[in-house]
Amino acid sequence: MQENKKQEQPNNPLHGVKLADILEFLVAEYGWKEMSLQVNINCFKSNPTIKSSLNFLRKTPWAREKVEHLYLNSIKK
Repeated sequence: MQENKKQEQPNNPLHGVKLADILEFLVAEYGWKEMSLQVNINCFKSNPTIKSSLNFLRKTPWAREKVEHLYLNSIKK
């Protein structure tokens, strides 16, 4: 019965990837400065931390979408 709740999403590359993991990957890959140039949001520019960025991105769908897009483009390379 539990298996029905957890449905597979083979066409969704973000399925099962936590937002915190995405941010940690991007910070390691680009650093905060480059990320702020790629995605123009203040939480990447002014005293950036994973925690503050997570809070902002969870409340701001358009920004989260841009960060997810950057992540997807980065893992395709």
